[in-house]
This record gives sequence, structure tokens and C-alpha cells, in this order.
Amino acid sequence: MKNWLKGVMLKYGGTIAGFALVVTALNVNSACMFAGYQPKLPEGSEKLRKF
Repeated sequence: MKNWLKGVMLKYGGTIAGFALVVTALNVNSACMFAGYQPKLPEGSEKLRKF
């Protein structure tokens, strides 16, 4: 089982990391439409802001 997971992470790890970066960049530049709920963003995500 461990070898299978390691193989998957080696093969698709870069793709998963890139997708996570894109999703974080989209979330940093948008706000929640409900005033009472704004989710916490990861540390360092302020660098991705466009405004």
C-alpha cells in the first residue's frame, strides 16, 4: 500500500501542487458573499493578491 501511494505522489504530486496554487490564488482574490463567514487562508497567500 505504501509503495502505491508513493508512486502516485511522485507521478501526480506536481500536478496536485499546481492545482492547489491556482485554487488558492482564486480564493485570495475573491470574497465570500455572506458577510458573517470568511474562511481562513493559508499563511503566505497574501503574496498572491492582485489588488
